[in-house]
Amino acid sequence: MINDLVLINDWHPVANMQQLHDKKLMSIRLLGEDVLVWSSQGRIYAWQDLCIHRGTKLSLGEIVDGDKVQCPYHGWTYNTEGRCVHIPAHPEQTPPDKAVVKTYQAQERYGFIWVTLGKPEHDIAPFPEWDNDAYRKILCGPYTMDACGTRIVENFLDIGHFPFVHEGILGVKERPEIEDYESEITPEGVLSKGVKVYQPDPYGTGLGDTVAYTYRAIRPLTAYLLKESDGPSFSILLTITPHETVGSTAWMWMAMNYGHDLPENELIAWQDEIFEQDRPIVESQRPELLPLDLQAELHLNSDRTAISYRKWLNEMGLTFGTA
Repeated sequence: MINDLVLINDWHPVANMQQLHDKKLMSIRLLGEDVLVWSSQGRIYAWQDLCIHRGTKLSLGEIVDGDKVQCPYHGWTYNTEGRCVHIPAHPEQTPPDKAVVKTYQAQERYGFIWVTLGKPEHDIAPFPEWDNDAYRKILCGPYTMDACGTRIVENFLDIGHFPFVHEGILGVKERPEIEDYESEITPEGVLSKGVKVYQPDPYGTGLGDTVAYTYRAIRPLTAYLLKESDGPSFSILLTITPHETVGSTAWMWMAMNYGHDLPENELIAWQDEIFEQDRPIVESQRPELLPLDLQAELHLNSDRTAISYRKWLNEMGLTFGTA
């Protein structure tokens, strides 16, 4: 397991509910640990993916009797508390007291399964539009990347790359200017408001305009943006599954209170295109880990959100994914 107490004691998305429904037993790599995720009678369970007998992955086994997991190697069977209750080779023998799988806390929210490997000190990051029926919610991803989660989040918080990486969609090279704005570290994380950039068609009218965003880093690997507008409202919740130090899966929920007639597959394809434009950039960054020493890289006023993000991570003592 990767030994970073900030992330060990945090909640992380590991799968969506549909994936669990399809696979029944899922093995997820989380912070260097193999985690088994399964469900029974509407409750979600997360265990260390390892049979304590001979170290076989329990995820290769099966659910028996509706509420037990059976190891594929010797058939050792575990109840929902992770305790072995049956050893087929010795059916009359009571399993030893130490025949217990390590268990973790798990819960469902926003259609994701969230797991913590430790004792969570914070709730799962809020998604303001989730319970608002006026907003259409669309899940994009999962996007697997050979990149550190902190680099992925910082890219999401960066607006200065829009005219170049996402030219013709989120910006244009002829209008790359980023006006000055304020960014601060609050008790809820990083907050930047009025982050403005020119976009060629921000409202689907065919006309270009300067738009403003609010950015938030809510947890080290979860961030949020809101396109500021008096009318149409658009937001994204980005959250990362940290498999290894360099190796992540990104998930995105888009929320919008307009365009309910737009085909979902077209909106997902739009986000897929943007993410694939980001991929080679983020995966190429060196160092692969995010430098928290502000002297290690050059910074401008347009980097205020990234500067706040790095300061915030440093203040909380994060070591995972940082240089």
